[in-house]
Formats: sequence, C-alpha cells, structure tokens
Amino acid sequence: MAKKAELLEEAAKLKIEVPAKATIADIEALIAGAKPEKREKVEKEIVAERDAEVAKAGKRSEKALKESEEKADKEARKEAGDTTPQDADAADHHKKGPAPKIRPLVERRGKKFQAAAKLVDRSKVYTLSEAMELAATTNPSKFDASVEVHVRLGVDPRQADQNVRATVSLPHGTGKIIRVAVFAPEADAAAAKKAGADIAGDEEFVKQLEKEDLNFDVLIATPAYMPKLGKYARLLGPRGLMPNPKSGTVATDVVKAVTEAKAGKVEYRVDKQATIHLSIGKVSFGAKKLEENAAAFFASLQSQKPSSLKSVYVKSTAVATTMGPGIKLENQVN
Repeated sequence: MAKKAELLEEAAKLKIEVPAKATIADIEALIAGAKPEKREKVEKEIVAERDAEVAKAGKRSEKALKESEEKADKEARKEAGDTTPQDADAADHHKKGPAPKIRPLVERRGKKFQAAAKLVDRSKVYTLSEAMELAATTNPSKFDASVEVHVRLGVDPRQADQNVRATVSLPHGTGKIIRVAVFAPEADAAAAKKAGADIAGDEEFVKQLEKEDLNFDVLIATPAYMPKLGKYARLLGPRGLMPNPKSGTVATDVVKAVTEAKAGKVEYRVDKQATIHLSIGKVSFGAKKLEENAAAFFASLQSQKPSSLKSVYVKSTAVATTMGPGIKLENQVN
C-alpha cells in the first residue's frame, strides 16, 4: 500500500491525526481540509463511521470493507504505475540475473545436420531440378532416406468441396516394398495373387482380421465385400487401411488395383492445417527420377484444384529428406 504510506507521511508532517481505520480517500480528505475546524469535523465523521457497528454480512461487513479498501488501493497503484511487489516474500521468488540465451534451432541439431543445412540457402527459392539435386546431397542420415514434398494450400479443409484428396501413380514408385492384401471372392483372390498380391482370400482373411494380424500396407476389396468389413472399421480406420473408392482401393478389377498399388500408386490428402505431405521416392533414386515423380504429383495436384476456390491455391512448397533440412521450392501449381 505505497500510496497510503505516502499519505500517512504527509499527514504526519501536517500534524494531522489519522484514525487507524481511515481509508486512502479519508486521508486525502483530511489533508485537503483547509481549516482546522473542517479537519476536526472530517475526523469526527471518520471516527463515527469506523466506530459504527460492522454488519455480519453485506456491504458493511468486515470482509466487504477490507476488500473495498484493497480494491481502492490497487486502482490507485495502477494509476500511479506502481509495480512493486506487495507481498514481502514476492521478491524472493523474483527471477534474478540475465535472461537465458536460447540458441537457434539449427545450432541445437547434430553436426551432420548443421553441415547439410549450410548447403541450403534459406533466402533462395529453388527450381524443381535444383531442389531435387540438393535434396539428394543433403541427407544427413546413414540410411536411404525418403524425399518428401510438403505443400501448404490455401483451401479450407472443413469445406467438403475443398477437402483435397486423390491418388497418383509415381513413374518410379516410392522405393518402399508395398504389401498388398485383397479381400474378394476366391476367383478374384486367385487372380490377385498372380498379379502380385501378398495376401488374398475370403474367409481366411476374415479370420486374420479377427486376430488383428495386419501384416499389409494396402487393403483392396470389391464393392460386394465392403459390408463385411464394417465390423472391422475401428480396427482398420485409424491405421488408414480401410478401403475407399477415392483412393482406388474399392475396385471391381482387383488385378488392376493390385498392379497399380505395387507399381507405386499413392494416396495424398490435405490435413487439418491445409498441408499435404507426400514421399516421392528415395535419395538413391537420383535427381532425375525424383524430379519425374515430383512432376507427376504436381500434375495430379493441379487437376484437384477446387472450382469454388477464389484465393491462392498453393501458398508455399518445400522439399526435404527424412532427417534433412527444408528446401524452398518454386510453386509448380497455378
């Protein structure tokens, strides 16, 4: 209560007797009184008011009067810009010394990442061919890392007509071994096996699902067999394995679907942050193959532009390896 202390000091200099329960406003009134008789009158009024019986509850209760006084003091300190701690122990908890220095994110990464990051000019926007060549040389990991494309769109994923989702067949595949399962009648299952399916069947496949044995990456089903998968939706859905017509995994021609899945047909979709993330191959592919895969993806993305979109379709594009630095890429989609 800094202001009250100052007023009490001033009142002491003027030789004004201040009642113990006087508020800030009362002290100011005493000091402002020009004539002794006026001061005496004010003092009598204060004493009479303070000596009055305090109510058990309501505005005249002891608690309410105390809260009112604290509120008035707080407002007075706020107007005066006084930020000194009111609690005696508050100073002990106050942070002392200079603020801690936080190193940039790059400096907190490993030596290999820092060496790779130095090869990337963060102020430059690279062409597609330059970005793919740079991505192939900025892989800090020992393994054959994936090369990923990240595209931030100007769509609203909450709108059904702007929820971008499609599939694309990459010319050189993704470099990953895709395990394909087919849930179809025995005749179609046999044909799917010849086409390269790892798992194909009818009743045996259902028994496998009941055991929650999901040793496959893509599940293809015929339209007639989709109702049978309804009871396993909670098992397959969260893992992204539930067949969907938009992704081409619900098909009458299972042989074609298996061939496309094995050849490198991948699905991409916009997430809640309006961004698409897609792996377009491995570092070992080389810049030429990566560029061709990326061109196929961007052509597919261009064809998925919503007709109702009035703003910019693609805001920014970046390329990076699994553990490598990001590389800004020129927008390949209008």
